[in-house]
Amino acid sequence: MNTTTITTTTTTTLYSLLPYITSFVFLLLCLEQILYLIKKRQAPGPLLVFPFLGNAISLVRDPTKFWDTHSSISARSGFSVNYIIGRFILYIRDTNLSHLVFSNVRPDAFMLVGHPFGKKLFGEHNMIYMFGQDHKDLRRRIAPNFTPRALSTYTALQQIIILRHLKQWVHLSSSNPDKPLTLRLLARDLNLETSQTVFVGPYLEEEARARFKEDYNLFNVGTMKLPIDLPGFAFRSARLAVDRLAHTLAECTAKSKSRISENQEPTCLIDFWMQEMLKELSAVKAAGEPAPAHTSDAEIGGYLFDFLFAAQDASTSSLLWAISLLDSHPEVLAKVREEVSRFWSPESDELISAEQIREMRYTQAVAREVIRYRAPATLVPHIAMRDFQLTDSYTIPKGTIVFPSVLDSSFQGFTEPDRFDPDRFGEQRQEDQLFKRNFLAFGAGAHQCVGQRYALNHLVLFIAMFSTLIDFKRHRTDGCDDIVYNPTICPKDGCSVFLSRRCTRYPNLSLE
Repeated sequence: MNTTTITTTTTTTLYSLLPYITSFVFLLLCLEQILYLIKKRQAPGPLLVFPFLGNAISLVRDPTKFWDTHSSISARSGFSVNYIIGRFILYIRDTNLSHLVFSNVRPDAFMLVGHPFGKKLFGEHNMIYMFGQDHKDLRRRIAPNFTPRALSTYTALQQIIILRHLKQWVHLSSSNPDKPLTLRLLARDLNLETSQTVFVGPYLEEEARARFKEDYNLFNVGTMKLPIDLPGFAFRSARLAVDRLAHTLAECTAKSKSRISENQEPTCLIDFWMQEMLKELSAVKAAGEPAPAHTSDAEIGGYLFDFLFAAQDASTSSLLWAISLLDSHPEVLAKVREEVSRFWSPESDELISAEQIREMRYTQAVAREVIRYRAPATLVPHIAMRDFQLTDSYTIPKGTIVFPSVLDSSFQGFTEPDRFDPDRFGEQRQEDQLFKRNFLAFGAGAHQCVGQRYALNHLVLFIAMFSTLIDFKRHRTDGCDDIVYNPTICPKDGCSVFLSRRCTRYPNLSLE
């Protein structure tokens, strides 16, 4: 049999199989649509979806429009559905339904995942995947990181870093006064240095900080891309970057253990953590018991990355919106400046104390209103571990990715919710208590953010220092304050401003 005959036979065979192959593919496509419609039932959402990809392309191309559409079609029922890369998803707009998800994070209901493809990106042992007693034990060990003493240590570090970056911003703006300065990447760098210094302090050397920044940028980009875990794709680069970041943080943990074992005073978050942990490890060793879970360097390195992920982009979002909202509400800015001046002066060369932060009641209210009005992490993804009865007429199918909308809840219940109004959090109105269920920016239930006081302190300090030290004017263009995802929400133009020094001189701040 010659080559021509073999080729002819193969071609003939393929042609004869083509109708069967076509029919099989068509059957799979029909089955996919049928399964989607069975899960969808009467819920609002698209009637037909693109094979496998679903509406992933529209989500990646314009996340703001995608989620705004879901919010709109969810107005009546409180939720809506869609299909993304082979996964059925459910969007929740109604606050009470969101609480139903937050309060049922357990093995037979929902698992918090932080990202639709979080397990691939963060690894299997991330803190957000924990349940029950295991999760409670870890949070108990984390608690010493956020005591008043620890927070006071962090506020000193935060102010020194904020001041250094604000001076740099003014210098950059003054060097080219006719061109607005875009702050998104600059604010991200400020927060990254703050996180590095507060979390692991002296254990991250300059060269390691530079690598850390590069890896975190890779991670950031990967969170917004399609989850293709192959060489050359951003998602793969992000996953490998997470591994390197966690390894670096594990090395910092080992250095902290060594230093604290010599009875040195804590200077950063990992030191406070290790101070209590070493006491626990010493006690179990004396009792002849094995070391408890969640105490190895590798585990703690992973949990430190969880802190970084939770703090970094959310805080960047809040700083940018604070600047934009203060610019568009000069009466609020004037009140902030007046209040801060009663407690702190740049000429004093003193750090703002923890007590002074607490006394800045109006500035605290402004920070809370910034977070309510523009909740940084608008969605909190969970996976349904079992079929779950959401309403009398709808059951969430097992495996569904569920997206409670924190942003939508922020515009429910509150008086005139579409208005930026810090007075709602004042002593007279106390809407933070009246509508507590609607303020979900820090989550709810067992996985509520353990570092929310740290995050609020950071925002209050930034607002106080930025408004006191700097005169600023927003470079306003059409749509500049439209919401975009990066991956937390930011102004569309990256918050472009003109800056100049306001104070007579900058303060000389130090830890001495």
